[in-house]
Amino acid sequence: RSNRWSGGAKMTQILLQRLLDQIAPSQLPTNWRGFDFESFSRDKALWDYQRQALDYALKALWKYYGQPDLRVDERKHRFFHWYRDCGMEEDLDLSLDKSSAAKRKLAALQEAYFEVEADDKLPYWQFINSICFWMATGSGKTLVIVKLIELLHELIKRGEIPNHDILILTHRDDLLTQVQEHIADYNTSGDLYLDLHELRDYS
Repeated sequence: RSNRWSGGAKMTQILLQRLLDQIAPSQLPTNWRGFDFESFSRDKALWDYQRQALDYALKALWKYYGQPDLRVDERKHRFFHWYRDCGMEEDLDLSLDKSSAAKRKLAALQEAYFEVEADDKLPYWQFINSICFWMATGSGKTLVIVKLIELLHELIKRGEIPNHDILILTHRDDLLTQVQEHIADYNTSGDLYLDLHELRDYS
């Protein structure tokens, strides 16, 4: 999903989904196939729309990581040019707003991690390596997130993506509790045990 970041009204277009629809399952190499997107726990299975979300995630990961020898910036540029070649015309560069102390603090944080152009803009290619699940409230996004962790684990095990820890952030404690409950349920399946660590436990 792409958004116009600056100017007046926000313009939204479901671009990535449209591009991923053009990738046939047969295009994926053998090592990127054969994942179980259906089973979740002893008494839960994913619905078709949840499995489709995971299928989109898999295709996006393959499109981004499909050439393993690239550096991160090369990978991001390649992904960005794929967007452009497939018809993305919007200017999605992020303008840094420094009109208040809080916004200057945010801009300084962004400048510490991204390469800012002379006109105080962050080029979109620098933060293009992201996807989102745009699903209705109560549709089971948390189940999809837990299965996505399983998918990432399997891709790491197969050597297709880098090995990194996974950080789950929520803005409400009840959502974190929901994640914990779903992971506890998932762990009853016996296929893979997901071990949670509380970030507050670390100095």
